[in-house]
Amino acid sequence: MLMYVWLVIGFVLLIKGADYFVEASSSIARVLRVPSIIIGLTIVAFGTSAPELAVSTTAALTGNNEIAVGNVIGSNLFNLLVVLGTCGVIRPFAVQLRWDYAASVGVAVVLFFMIIRDHFISRPEAIFLLVLFAGFIALTIRDALANRTEADEEISVLSPLRSVIYIFGGIAAIVCGGNLVVDSAKAIALSFGLSQTLVGLTVVALGTSLPELVTSVVASRKGENGLALGNVIGSNIFNILMVLAASAAVHPIAVTPFAVIDTACLIVASVVTWFLCRSKLRISRLEGAFMLFMYAGYLVYICVR
Repeated sequence: MLMYVWLVIGFVLLIKGADYFVEASSSIARVLRVPSIIIGLTIVAFGTSAPELAVSTTAALTGNNEIAVGNVIGSNLFNLLVVLGTCGVIRPFAVQLRWDYAASVGVAVVLFFMIIRDHFISRPEAIFLLVLFAGFIALTIRDALANRTEADEEISVLSPLRSVIYIFGGIAAIVCGGNLVVDSAKAIALSFGLSQTLVGLTVVALGTSLPELVTSVVASRKGENGLALGNVIGSNIFNILMVLAASAAVHPIAVTPFAVIDTACLIVASVVTWFLCRSKLRISRLEGAFMLFMYAGYLVYICVR
């Protein structure tokens, strides 16, 4: 029973830690006059991906490789289909397809060919992913500098001291929460006889993706479509190029055949979502419902396999 309590406490720390981190980081970004989609791709994406980073790195350090990989792939599928799908169902919104969406599909393809060869992510491959991540950040910063907006005096921002406290406090909560989630998830998997892959793809992935869901839904309801879409795209890129790469750099990761299939599912979902967005440059309620249906089908598949 205690392991369930620790799991809940871990998720609370993850979510609240990410919440404070995002609030403080977004406040700093507003002061710097950065467009909302850039904020979503960088500051908010990093903050909401921090739980995945904490969980996957901790899992890799403790040898729970299946949770490390399953958490990243499961979170990306959840972000793409559930977060965007829910935003569309609640309030249909226009989308702006930029180079970064193509980048998110591209990194998934790179990961697929990387793991299908020998079902392993080595340190050199992890370093290669981190180099790609540095390139993505550089291009995004270039976009931010080229598209700076006029400051809006009506937008309230946190004081510098409060922002620093929120950032460091949020990171501390995220790290502690990540440790609790990995330990309790492993215990629950063993007690039910479930595989680490299934737990990573479902319980852990859904839990660590809640910050993305809450952030994007709130942003969508406020009309911040760029922030909502940028958060999802940025988080998916961060998860593969930073989270999974950092985990493999700490401890090389062996990948199961199921993880290869899950990565292929991510690529298919990314392409389908691209076509839905491309059709009318918006996500309608019907399209959002279809994305949620796709995710439900994926959950059924991983539960029965």
